[in-house]
Amino acid sequence: MRLVALKKPPLIYLLALQLSLSVGVAIAQTDFAVEKRVVDYLKQNVTPGKPLVVSELYNSVFKAPEERKALDRLFNVFFKIPIFVAQHKAGTNRIPTLADIARQFNLQVPGEVPILLTIMESDPRVPKFISRDAKTGEIISVDIEAVKNDKRFSQAIERTIGGWVGKNAPAFTLDLLNGNTLSSSSLAGKNYLVYFWFSGCPPCLQLAPHLAGIEKRFGGKKFTIVAANADRFLELDATDAERASYVKKQGFKFPVAHVNKKMHEDYGSISVYPTLFLVDAHGIIRKHYVGYQKPEVLVADIKDLLAAK
Repeated sequence: MRLVALKKPPLIYLLALQLSLSVGVAIAQTDFAVEKRVVDYLKQNVTPGKPLVVSELYNSVFKAPEERKALDRLFNVFFKIPIFVAQHKAGTNRIPTLADIARQFNLQVPGEVPILLTIMESDPRVPKFISRDAKTGEIISVDIEAVKNDKRFSQAIERTIGGWVGKNAPAFTLDLLNGNTLSSSSLAGKNYLVYFWFSGCPPCLQLAPHLAGIEKRFGGKKFTIVAANADRFLELDATDAERASYVKKQGFKFPVAHVNKKMHEDYGSISVYPTLFLVDAHGIIRKHYVGYQKPEVLVADIKDLLAAK
């Protein structure tokens, strides 16, 4: 896994970048078969209630470079899950399912998420912030305060899980991919959906065609989407040509812009992608979404917004 460092890396940015890279790394890079081998070993050898010692796995079990690479990926994801779960619950008032977590972190091996959660529940470094259904393994309760109060996670989420609904949407001026600029002031009187994403983000790729369809259905004088791409801010390698090709392939007809530092900070230092804000014609945030959203949820909320007087 190639890690990209920011030029000025305060902790909050590093955590956001690590989470983003964890989301965006395709499982092909770690080799599905190898990752499955690691997961299968964990499922057979992890004892609920007994902490897992990663150094023992490195020294005694997984010695091949590709195995350690897969283990590194899972280790990185492991410490991002509490942030994602807390942000998802705070942002949507819905507990993420196992499928939501798998989609966010591209965990494709069957049983991968449940075994990571089992390990997490026994790890003294992670706060006791979830309870799960004994039969299904699904999370049934989330203690957001436990995550917020833990020093390992508090800085990464202190700004992102604050209540956004009912607040004024932060103003922005962004450089568009086509070389023009877009200011939030030009959207006055229009409802819009701010969509934070980056190239290579699996849940963003899944959501993209639905957003194109939403713009086709609702776009016009009363509604648009603003796609805020974080590639440059995260210092990823994607080029403008690659982004333009992606936009064309997905059929985006709405503005696509580059996230800048000010917008990133004003919108809570985004660390889970995609993140979306539904803003009404008066500039008030009406919905805040964290992670992949089912298109029918977005469509229903947009219809309600457009119907409101």
